[in-house]
Amino acid sequence: MNKRDLPPFKELFPWWGGDLQTIATALLGAPKDVAPYVSERMQFPLADGDILLATLDRPLDPKPYRPVVILIHGTPGSETGPYMIRMACYLLMQGYCVLRLNLRGAGESRAVCGGQYYAGSSGDIRELVALLPPALTQHGIAAVGYSLGGAILLKYLGEEGSRAPICAAATVSAPIDLLGTCRTLMSFRNGLYHWYVFSRMKREATEEGARLTSLERANIETSRTLWQYDDLFTAPRNGFTGAADYYAECSAVNFLSGIRTPTLLITSLDDPWVPGGVYNGYWRSTKSLSVQPLLSPRGGHVGFHGVGASHPWSDLAAAEFLAKLP
Repeated sequence: MNKRDLPPFKELFPWWGGDLQTIATALLGAPKDVAPYVSERMQFPLADGDILLATLDRPLDPKPYRPVVILIHGTPGSETGPYMIRMACYLLMQGYCVLRLNLRGAGESRAVCGGQYYAGSSGDIRELVALLPPALTQHGIAAVGYSLGGAILLKYLGEEGSRAPICAAATVSAPIDLLGTCRTLMSFRNGLYHWYVFSRMKREATEEGARLTSLERANIETSRTLWQYDDLFTAPRNGFTGAADYYAECSAVNFLSGIRTPTLLITSLDDPWVPGGVYNGYWRSTKSLSVQPLLSPRGGHVGFHGVGASHPWSDLAAAEFLAKLP
């Protein structure tokens, strides 16, 4: 998307700087649901017996020929996250049907999933897309992924290439370099962020419904950092030799060159969680006709609370990108 299509992001007072923009996502709040729009629960049984739960929101005034938009949350998160509700409401106003997904083991999916999502969970997206009813996808499928959900979406698109049945996609603050993101979160200045993310990941992975061996549960409970959690639990559970192997194999930056779906990558260079250098470095060395960067100097992590709009700037950009596609 040409940057001239949308005014540059300008921070909303008093949320100045990446940290305050990040925190504002939770503090500013959002509606608890998408009322007055009509919603229904959907279930998607996976091949291994787990079930993904999602909420389908329908617009009051559907616009013809618009694709259904899948929203994918980050970690920790679920279909009820404030940024998920905000974006769903905005898309519903534009006449889109919206499917708010709970990844494997997240939100209400926890009770019906023994497994746990991670950065390599692209196979779950593949199965979900194949299970969508034809009546819902008759005008196509689009997807918007936030944070880790965005990274999973990019991995899926890169693996599928021209086979992906997705007409358009956008990501917001996706950690495309897992090692760099882990190091950043574990830095001294990010101690509170690390505690917030890490403690909720542990709680999510051990809640009722999780299928864990006694060793896995012990490794989760004794881990003290995100690296240890991934090294002792995520990596071995998913066939990797350790955290380094997991990060190297699953980082979305490795899959960007395979993407053939028109995809907008939205991120801020002052994101306190996701280092922006990998985005700049990638586009200095690689040109892609399908993947377009939208890098803002400001915005924080899944923040982008700007002047003159009731919805985050990132959501306006993603919706405009979807609307302009043929």
